[in-house]
Amino acid sequence: MNDTTSSAYDRAFLADFRSMSTVGATAGGGVDRQAGTVADGQTRSWFRGLVEGHGFEVHYDEIGNQFALLELVPGAPYIAIGSHLDSQPLAGRFDGAYGVLAGAHAGIRLGDRLSAEARGSNGGEAPSAPKFNIAVVNWFNEEGCRFKPSMMGSSVFTGKIPAEQALATTDPHGVSVREALRAIGTHGDFTLDIAAYLEIHIEQGRSLENDGLAIGLVESTWGANKYEFVVHGEQAHTGATLIADRADALLGASALVVAAREVADRFTDDEHMVITSCGEFTVFPNSPVVVASRVNLLVDVRSTDPDVLAAADAELHRRIGEIERSANVRVERGAEHTWASKAYDEAGMALAAASADALGLSHGIVRTLAGHDSTNLKDLVPTIMLFVPSVEGITHNERELTRDADMLAGLDLLTELTGRVVAGDFVAP
Repeated sequence: MNDTTSSAYDRAFLADFRSMSTVGATAGGGVDRQAGTVADGQTRSWFRGLVEGHGFEVHYDEIGNQFALLELVPGAPYIAIGSHLDSQPLAGRFDGAYGVLAGAHAGIRLGDRLSAEARGSNGGEAPSAPKFNIAVVNWFNEEGCRFKPSMMGSSVFTGKIPAEQALATTDPHGVSVREALRAIGTHGDFTLDIAAYLEIHIEQGRSLENDGLAIGLVESTWGANKYEFVVHGEQAHTGATLIADRADALLGASALVVAAREVADRFTDDEHMVITSCGEFTVFPNSPVVVASRVNLLVDVRSTDPDVLAAADAELHRRIGEIERSANVRVERGAEHTWASKAYDEAGMALAAASADALGLSHGIVRTLAGHDSTNLKDLVPTIMLFVPSVEGITHNERELTRDADMLAGLDLLTELTGRVVAGDFVAP
């Protein structure tokens, strides 16, 4: 590939990224494309038009995962490259979406290269002799903000959640996943077996930027335990009811938020880190003159070490008993979503490092604090996960930013790596 062609490919990617970012755009420079919404459907349609224009075929499975297929070797297995196009409310435009678009452009570049080789117009390079086909995947509901849990599409695909259970899940307004998918026309019955999985994503952290590295080779995931809690109290008048007579659900929920933070502080040391969060809080009846009768909240506990995670989790649940007694409330534990700390494929990391070296891209080993669809896929097939830098680590925020040069470097690496994987350098056909 000459410099002129490379520049044209780079301009095309950046133009497509800007175009994609207009769908569901927010006033603060981000996007709002929650799963199964009109904006999500518009993004899926935009993506479908893009890839079909380059010879891909698009299909949807029973949970709405979107598959863009590029056949290179008729009848051969598929290598999947993916991430997600859905977003948090008032989110950044890079999280997930960059990885899907980079996967499509990597496939486009490889397809063009193979076509040039077949025509003998590749400048004398030897044919790549692909052994696999390419499937670019937009996983449904990775973010889990409208429908719980997160990573829903890849969880169904990997058999961790039954499809019917996921389809029956409802949002706060009572709309089911099945209804939402049908409303945007992306509920299908397609199935696909894959041989391996690649994902590239913004880091959502500061380590690559701090170390001046272009690429992160993801070594492992953090373990995470995510819980839905309901704190039950008793509705009362905020002025007429004595403090001693109250069963204040908001007080109990607030104590649980504080307890989670204290657990993180207690179990974090120089060797291991614990992160806890309370990301959703719904108060009933939410009136200024009524003591809350119920609070729904989500709490998650994450750590690099399984033993530390287990100890922190146990301490959090021990503290719940104290909160129930001190606040005169009852804490109900509802649905949960957990994943263990687990390493990615060592051979895949080595192949990614060799690909980065071939391109002269600086790289280092990182861990992922956030969950990604690769968290599920690595339990099914050999998986490679890559990061590109996030400016100041800002994410799930309209100010989220990855610079053009870093996106293009990641795309170059993904293209090089995909070419090697498709040629059989990672898994046997």
